[in-house]
Amino acid sequence: MRILLVGDQASLSAELLEFIADLGEEWQPLTAADGQGAMSIVAGSPVDAVIVCPVLPDLTATTLLGQIRTLRPETIRIALVEASVGTRPPPARLIGVAHRFLPMPLAPEVLLEALTSLEELRELLDSERLRSAIGRIEKLPSPPHLYLSLTQALEHDDDTDTADVAKLVAADPAIAAKVLQLSNSAFFNSGRIISDLRTAVTRLGLSTLRDLVLASEVFSAQPLSGAERNSLQQRALLASRLAAKLLPDSSAELGATAALLADIGLLLPGVRNERVDAADGDDRPGHAEAGAYLLGLWGLPMPIIEAVAFHLQPQRSNTRSFWVTGALHVALALINGDPVDEEYLQRAGVLNKLPQWRDHANALMGLVAADA
Repeated sequence: MRILLVGDQASLSAELLEFIADLGEEWQPLTAADGQGAMSIVAGSPVDAVIVCPVLPDLTATTLLGQIRTLRPETIRIALVEASVGTRPPPARLIGVAHRFLPMPLAPEVLLEALTSLEELRELLDSERLRSAIGRIEKLPSPPHLYLSLTQALEHDDDTDTADVAKLVAADPAIAAKVLQLSNSAFFNSGRIISDLRTAVTRLGLSTLRDLVLASEVFSAQPLSGAERNSLQQRALLASRLAAKLLPDSSAELGATAALLADIGLLLPGVRNERVDAADGDDRPGHAEAGAYLLGLWGLPMPIIEAVAFHLQPQRSNTRSFWVTGALHVALALINGDPVDEEYLQRAGVLNKLPQWRDHANALMGLVAADA
């Protein structure tokens, strides 16, 4: 993998470069001190990923990444951001050209995790046509920054309390309103009316709250009609709840998140809905693999990416046992009224559970219908 790091020595330490060089012959680090030097390298031969510091002497990071997108749309574009920025999202223009954001100073283990996940993604979705198609999209859906901020806060600070979480959610009024609206529906709550975010955090629990934030954030900014957006979000939330029920507690959150994002590929232009028979000559990427590739660029966990990629064809998954991919396949099929791959369930040794899972799905859909 050819990795181009763009920035001065103060931003990219010798220790970091030595670390990459020691990873093995498969990893080839390249460096450029400024934007023009980076463009010369990229123009000369393809690079797999480019990592750009926030301040360059000649070009802005946004300009450089935009030029690389035009010249090499298949290149994965990573922007470094100052750690002092905290949980604030990057500038809107930078979000439009970068696939992933990593904090500065860049720790070797953080870089290794990012590069390894990108390598795994390439192996999973080894399609130059898909990489190029996604790379040419001028405005991808933005990474769910509020969801990622919540996850980071909860993972790295054991002292995070409901007040802190409520403050994060309150920073986005539109999402805060949606969280309150959903938390007061019968689908999530059968008790008294919730009127403030802190109470919503307490009553819903942090895992459910993050699911609500993720669903609201991913679908709220897309160019869909209100009816389309609500329908897509409602199905995603139903599938999320069901997928979590099909897995042990240790994997329930992975399944819930994967179900929320399973159809995100439908939000991308130039992508084919794989639930509809393709017309002759239609060679557009399918929405499942396109969505999985996008999630990989966002840096989500590999089990989620693989589940989204293969939920329509679970037998293609590298995981043979019934896990996140299988739960996502069953949950989406039951919620959408699609056929379940019973041969796959038989091979995974869980076909006998399908009637019980249908009952769970019918109960969830009945609750939503009653609430409506």
